[in-house]
Amino acid sequence: MKARLIRPFIISMVLLIASGCTEASSQRIEDYEAARKIFWRSLYSDGGSTLYCQRELGSSYNKGVNIEHVFPMSWVTYSLRCGKRKQCRNSSTEFNRIEADLHNLYPARSDVNKARNNYRFAIITGEARPFSGCDFEYDRRRHMAEPAPAARGKVARSMLYMEAEYDLYLKPALVRLMRDWDHKYPPEADEYQRNDRIEKLQGNRNPYIDHHRQ
Repeated sequence: MKARLIRPFIISMVLLIASGCTEASSQRIEDYEAARKIFWRSLYSDGGSTLYCQRELGSSYNKGVNIEHVFPMSWVTYSLRCGKRKQCRNSSTEFNRIEADLHNLYPARSDVNKARNNYRFAIITGEARPFSGCDFEYDRRRHMAEPAPAARGKVARSMLYMEAEYDLYLKPALVRLMRDWDHKYPPEADEYQRNDRIEKLQGNRNPYIDHHRQ
């Protein structure tokens, strides 16, 4: 019990130290348009797989695949009180940096990305799977989405990173679920490699991935 209480504090301290160490040499990406180009040309230039459906990317990976913001940008605009997304892009440097953060960006099947919308992650009772070959459920009425177990750890570490890095608000129940998924579904080799790549491209790491190596 004590270990579970101490771990979030340790991660917060790692975030503070890491941000201080990279301040002088920061190469954070300025806006989403720049991030989108880096995403396809550098981060996923050698392929990979989509977040929710584990569909392998190839030479034609752009077809039917787009970029998912795991932590929804509509939640960010609400937190920053900067208006709609376009207004925030025009008025807020902070929003542009948040929208461009590669740690929050994953390739996703376009139809699944659209269905996820800005719904909160949750466990949905029942096994209705509307997408062929993809274990992804959503509830439009309750604004909920449930990713497959293979995606839950990545989702959790992106959400927790964004909350801590930018002081964004998450409801306590969602934080508990994300911490539970982070614990139950530790990173695999591809997530560690992705973190290494993002450090080279963006200048910082996701400590929620790194703490599993300790």
